[in-house]
Amino acid sequence: MYKLDSKTITYEQLAKVIDHSLLRPELTEAEIIAGCELAARYHTATVCVKPTDVKLASRLLKDSDVLVSTVIGFPHGCSLTAVKVFEAERAMDEGARELDMVLNIGELRSGHLDFVQKDIQAVCEAAHARGVKVKVIFENFYLNVEEKVAACKASEAAGADWVKTSTGFAGGGATLEDLRLMRANVSEKVQVKAAGGVRTLQALLEVIDAGVTRSGATATAKILDDFKALAEGMQTSPGSTGKPGEY
Repeated sequence: MYKLDSKTITYEQLAKVIDHSLLRPELTEAEIIAGCELAARYHTATVCVKPTDVKLASRLLKDSDVLVSTVIGFPHGCSLTAVKVFEAERAMDEGARELDMVLNIGELRSGHLDFVQKDIQAVCEAAHARGVKVKVIFENFYLNVEEKVAACKASEAAGADWVKTSTGFAGGGATLEDLRLMRANVSEKVQVKAAGGVRTLQALLEVIDAGVTRSGATATAKILDDFKALAEGMQTSPGSTGKPGEY
């Protein structure tokens, strides 16, 4: 265990914060297979793959504790709502158990909040009818504070399970300021996901402190290996309480 402010976190809990990301457009089939094997070995929450890789990932992970997630309307969010729903349905048919959808950024910035909410709601309704959860990606790099707050409100009203900072493909990424803002502007029934720039154990622990329950990562192995080393060091260091890895 590792003490995080007033909480402690175990390796198993930390691993289940991570969505191992396999979204780079140039990834080959061999790299997708290796990424799924890594996710299974480290027991992450999900492996997040491109829609074309959902069937493969679902087959590879069917006997593991790792869920398959995929992206909808990615990375720009400007697909027609009907296309997002179709994409979601097809992904679920092929084994996706979580969906990370990009809201319509231009419509949000135009102040068309009713459109944004209905766009999200259509995907949430399709997903929830099949027991699948939805994360709504804002792409905060393009938004001001008022737009981020509006996105939080629209996402919760639409039934989102998570609000998420970014795709990882625009400028910037997850910031502690944005994560705290998002956590403050949704109720406890909506979770917060960080994406973009969480590449170290320290960064992951910091976003968890800010209220994150899920984080995208490509440096999964390094992060979790570093956590194991830290926990083992705390267990054996002079003055240790004797409790496993407590800090």
